[in-house]
Amino acid sequence: MFPLLLALPAVLFALITWQVVADGPLVRLDERLSSALVQPDRISELLADLGNAQAAVPVLLVAAGYTAWRTRQAGAERWWLPGTAAVALMALVPALVVPLKELTDRPGTPVVPPATGYYPSGHTATAAIAYGCAALLLLPRLRSPAARRALVAGCVAVVLGVSCGLVRRGYHWPLDVVASWCLCAVLLTCYARMLSRSSRRTSAGTPSSRTGPS
Repeated sequence: MFPLLLALPAVLFALITWQVVADGPLVRLDERLSSALVQPDRISELLADLGNAQAAVPVLLVAAGYTAWRTRQAGAERWWLPGTAAVALMALVPALVVPLKELTDRPGTPVVPPATGYYPSGHTATAAIAYGCAALLLLPRLRSPAARRALVAGCVAVVLGVSCGLVRRGYHWPLDVVASWCLCAVLLTCYARMLSRSSRRTSAGTPSSRTGPS
């Protein structure tokens, strides 16, 4: 299951990137779709701003700090690992996105000033990784299934809100956003896998509260 979760978004990302570089038919369809969707307004601008690093990164830092504090209180040896890995993944985003922008050199929509380097969407990637990692960090701390569902739904709603805001405002073509979804799906799947393995190792190494040392 894990290889499939990685392969599907990776293949889709490669396909979209190829179409953007080759100026293929998918790009022309993307441009027509953008023309139909772009309607700049204040709401779309505010939604897009949720993908700014100034808005998204502090959310991740708070979640990482809280998780580290609670994990350390529980006596786990590597209490620092989940939060540190999340912050490292966030730092990896520009290292991946910026070279891709330079490689594809895609121009922006007619709404923005003439420039290139719009593919993939950095704001979408920032939002997906920051809010996604924050949700993954906090999920184990929530005992109620309803609270967990609400957290996941809230995370998805924010990322979709940022994505819709970017497209509606004309800051990005739709394919810029979809490509970032694919890229972040791979990164978040790997991060979730790491959290799962770390949690299993922690549980296996934690002595039972019913038995003391002999």
